[in-house]
Order: sequence, then structure tokens, then C-alpha cells
Amino acid sequence: MSGRLAGKRCFVTAAGQGIGRAAALAMAAEGATVVATDLDAHKVGELGARGITHFPLNVLDDAAVEEAAKQAGPIDILFNCAGYVHQNTILSCTDEEWSFGFALNVRAMWKVARAFLPGMLERKRGSIVNMSSACSSVKGAPNRFLYGTTKAAVIGLTKSIATEYVSQGIRCNCLCPGTVDTPSLHDRISANAAAAGSVEAARAAFVARQLMGRLATAEEMAALVVYLASDESAFVTGQSIVIDGGWTL
Repeated sequence: MSGRLAGKRCFVTAAGQGIGRAAALAMAAEGATVVATDLDAHKVGELGARGITHFPLNVLDDAAVEEAAKQAGPIDILFNCAGYVHQNTILSCTDEEWSFGFALNVRAMWKVARAFLPGMLERKRGSIVNMSSACSSVKGAPNRFLYGTTKAAVIGLTKSIATEYVSQGIRCNCLCPGTVDTPSLHDRISANAAAAGSVEAARAAFVARQLMGRLATAEEMAALVVYLASDESAFVTGQSIVIDGGWTL
């Protein structure tokens, strides 16, 4: 199969829905051999009909991550997409939320990248793409204390990996999206509906943050993942690329 990613092997976490799913499909459409994983075996299993290799993976389980790396074999591209959006402030954030937020949003990225990096270094090539957010060190957002803190850490993690291996054929970048229309967002809209007065009002509040007047699509995020995965971005590393519809203007 021809395409910008022809001949490349990709590994994706949180590929069962949203940006992870869109990215897995987009990379496969560009000719890549994709290994898609997710905590939800049923959701990621639906990608099998598209010819995508898949299996369930709990990225919080270190042994499972190591086994997944062995099962997937050598890869050229890693898309670290797994994460969770807590809604809290410094005053309402609990110890349990803090521990879980950093475990999933930061530690898991470290562990997954660590599992695949030796193979990339052996072949002297590889592109790691991490999921950060415009809500991070880029911009603060109300009621996103823990989320913004963890996503700022992802930017630091990304730059550290990029710096360490820039001369060894490894690139590492991260996406910093604004508000994207995904199942995860739908859950947050539902959670905010009572306070906003209705589901429609809650959704309108999210849309209002985007100066373009609309939410992003998962496919728009996937297009950036494909670019960062491809040789077109061969001179790009250590970057936190904001794709937010003007939220940070």
C-alpha cells in the first residue's frame, strides 16, 4: 500500500475512541501497519474490521506494557494518547485524583515510551507523538487544575526525550489541542449540564472557548499525528504544537 506512512509500523494507545481511534485509522489509510490498543477490548476490537491489529491494554500495568511491546515488535511510530480529564481546582483535587491523574497522563507515557525506545534506538529511527493539551504550561483553564498540571508535565517529558535522543534518529513531539468533539468531551458536557442549566448550554460553553466558533474534530487532530509520524516532519522534534482553533490567541 502506498501513502506517507507506507512501510512504517505504528503503535497507538487509547485507540478505542476519539483522537486515538481517528489517528489509528488515519495512519492505516496512509499505508502504515497499525497496532491499536485500548483498555476497552470491545471498542478497540471494532478496528479489526478495518484490517488493524488490536488487543486490549491497561497502560497502568507495567508488566502488560512490556508484554505489549514484545507482542507488537519493532515499531517506527508511537502515539501515546491515553489520558483522563479531571475537573477540579487546587482546593477540590483529592490525593486519589492526583495519584491517578499523574499515573495515567504522565507515568504511563513514560513507561510506554521506555518500552519501545530501545528498539527505535537499535534501528536509529523513530517518532514518538504524545498527547498534551493547550490547557497545560501553554494556558490555564478554570476547573482543570490537575489536568493542566499533568499536561504541562507531558510537555516537559516530550522535550526531555527529544533532547536526549535528537542525535540518534529519534524524534519526540506532542499535540496541544483545544476542545475536540469526542466521546470524552460528551461525558464532560453531560457532567456540566446541571450546573449550566442544560446539555445544550454546557456544550455552548465549550464551543464559546474556540474563537473559530466550533469544536475541532478528531480527524483534524489525527491529521497532525500523521504529519508528526511521517518523514515530512523529519526536522521537527521537541515541539508542543498548539492546534486549538484560536483558544490561546
